[in-house]
Amino acid sequence: MQFRAFWRCVLAVVLVLSGGLALIMAWNTFQLRAAYTPTAAPPPPTIDTAAVRHLAEAVRVPTISLDSAGGAPGHFDQLHALMRSQFPGVFETLNAEIISDHSLLLTWEGRNPERAPILLLGHLDVVPIEPGSEAAWTHPPFSGQASQGYIWGRGTLDDKASVWAQLEAIERLLMRDFVPEQTVYFAFGHDEETGGTHGAQRMAELLEQRDVHAEFTLDEGSAITRDLVAGVDIPIASVMVGEKGYASLRLTATGDAGHSSTPSRDTAIGRLARGLARLDAQPLPARIIDPVGTMLDQLAPHMGSFNRFAIANRWLLEPILLDSLAASRTTNALIRTTTAPTMLRAGVKDNVLPSRATAVINFRILPGQTIDSVTRAVADIIDDPGVTIEPMDAFGNNPPPLSDPDAPAFHRIRRAIHTTFPEAAVASGIILATTDNRHYSRVRDNAYYFAPFVYTPDVADRIHGTNERIAVGEYMRMIGFYEALLGSSSGND
Repeated sequence: MQFRAFWRCVLAVVLVLSGGLALIMAWNTFQLRAAYTPTAAPPPPTIDTAAVRHLAEAVRVPTISLDSAGGAPGHFDQLHALMRSQFPGVFETLNAEIISDHSLLLTWEGRNPERAPILLLGHLDVVPIEPGSEAAWTHPPFSGQASQGYIWGRGTLDDKASVWAQLEAIERLLMRDFVPEQTVYFAFGHDEETGGTHGAQRMAELLEQRDVHAEFTLDEGSAITRDLVAGVDIPIASVMVGEKGYASLRLTATGDAGHSSTPSRDTAIGRLARGLARLDAQPLPARIIDPVGTMLDQLAPHMGSFNRFAIANRWLLEPILLDSLAASRTTNALIRTTTAPTMLRAGVKDNVLPSRATAVINFRILPGQTIDSVTRAVADIIDDPGVTIEPMDAFGNNPPPLSDPDAPAFHRIRRAIHTTFPEAAVASGIILATTDNRHYSRVRDNAYYFAPFVYTPDVADRIHGTNERIAVGEYMRMIGFYEALLGSSSGND
């Protein structure tokens, strides 16, 4: 009888604890509520035909960034001349400086020198067209054709539309005799697509020399997403607060060379292949960093009940949540430093064993890790002293410091979004690539990443791809966003 009484007590305790746990988890789920209730999208905006023409003319100038020094100099000179002719008020009122021959730094003096300035970013260069793909374009890639409700061509999304929308917004505000409360800088680089070392980096150094320290920077890197997050059926304006780092490691294996008719068991290609197989089988660890956790909390109220429950209780269900996030290429990149083999080289002839084989692995580094820590982790995984591992010199950076998603600057951006895109909820997070924004970490308090256009799976294929285009109505709303953002700098935020 005593034995039965004991187990009855144990069962009672388990039931009480289970019930308590269930109540806690249910309460956590209930507490996750949307901070903003989206409203209906506004009616289509009035089309400004001059603004459409201006962007179309900019697209026709092929400012292709081909190498670390940028594209053809004459094309950038042509683009600068076009800006001056299209936006006379901007260049009569703002101070304009050409940096490193092709980048542009604009200064709009504010009324209150005591307030920290803000810094809006963009870039003038575009990527080249993939050889052989020209015939697949509906309109030629540098035609700037306005047709079927779109402006077509390279740069309409990345990133001339953002630059030109900012210039249109300034011009509109100047026509109303608006003067910002705080000084506003606009930094438009010419070599973002090849690293930004001659454009953005030089402008950041110049601002630092002048003791300029901005309240925040705003650059491309995210957008208003649709149909990208499973279970979320409303637009999400993703204002990101950080970006991943970038590193490419060169792996070099050596082995016995000679005639292919008598191969040894220690070939360079075999050794390298075994190392690559280990890397493929062992991804770097997954974890939910703070900005991604905040993003999940912000998205959860717009998801189905199971996802909302899992996110609200990730303190207990994080392993399950990580497995779910890892199942998608996009969300997997949010929770780990990604490993991407991109280049292989070995051998000169089909019947000759090479003594050397190399591979290049590209890593997009999650905040909290560095190039050094990733290099050490790769060495531990490969675990072969016959494979040397070294960072490539050409390009690489650690993740810049994360920014505050609750700072006044973030809320200011949020208000500008709600003014022009009231149908969208706002979330934060990190971007998966790199931008010019990273170069300005020493001259700002916070960095944010957002370009006001709608990003869908279809659009994802067009950026850097074929048939890049932007909807005319969407471009009008983009101009409206920058007008709202800059117009709020009066201090009545």
